[in-house]
Amino acid sequence: MKKLIMLLMVAFLAFPLTQVSTIHAEGYGWGYKKNSDHKLPYIGKYESMLEQYGAYYADKTGQKNIYLTFDNGYEEGYTDDILDVLKKKKVPATFFVTGHYVKSEPELVKRMVDEGHIIGNHSYHHPDFSVISKGTIKKELEELEQAVAEVSDQDKLKYLRPPRGIFNEQTLKWSYDLGYIHVFWSLAFIDWETSKQKGWEYAFNQIMNQIHPGAIVLLHTVSSDNAEALEQLITELHKEGYAFRSLDELVLKDKLPGAIYGFE
Repeated sequence: MKKLIMLLMVAFLAFPLTQVSTIHAEGYGWGYKKNSDHKLPYIGKYESMLEQYGAYYADKTGQKNIYLTFDNGYEEGYTDDILDVLKKKKVPATFFVTGHYVKSEPELVKRMVDEGHIIGNHSYHHPDFSVISKGTIKKELEELEQAVAEVSDQDKLKYLRPPRGIFNEQTLKWSYDLGYIHVFWSLAFIDWETSKQKGWEYAFNQIMNQIHPGAIVLLHTVSSDNAEALEQLITELHKEGYAFRSLDELVLKDKLPGAIYGFE
């Protein structure tokens, strides 16, 4: 018995204590209850978690504002087209990029910044945040920020979209402690499967059917459907009284109620 106890103690002491911080509750996959009645989707228990750590998934004021966001992990040749439309229509967007994207497409990242768009942090290596330590998350975010600063004039990143939309209360807190604002979304559809594009009308209808005041829209620039639908989509939403805003305006409005927007 004494020998068994000694073996157990040795095994315990040999276990690296630094690993304790990497083991925590399983992550949640971001999701919500979709609707087609143009209302803010229901997110259930996530609501209080997001509020506690200053995270966003929509503009909840009821105003007819839209926030376009794109996730960029790799390039399929459509981002220039999307940027052309945004420039023509004078619409701001936020591009959440990974280290691979910055390294492979520095000119596109520079163009995004030069044309007034925001670069968001999607991590350097795109890991599951719920199974790594706070220190590793910090390194992921700092490496991506440094990479963006090396190829553009944006040297600080403040918006974070966790890889694969996976999070939990711990990762929300850690990111908040590191000075980041989590940004999820209230409107999305399967648009990233490059071999299963269905034509621009599919993308157009998916967005128009789900659109609601205050929507943070998640799109992927690898989609030819999105690139082809974007101009008509913006035109139609403008006709319906929607205005396209940046995430900076959303955060400013929360901090300074009644703030006046600088355009549109």
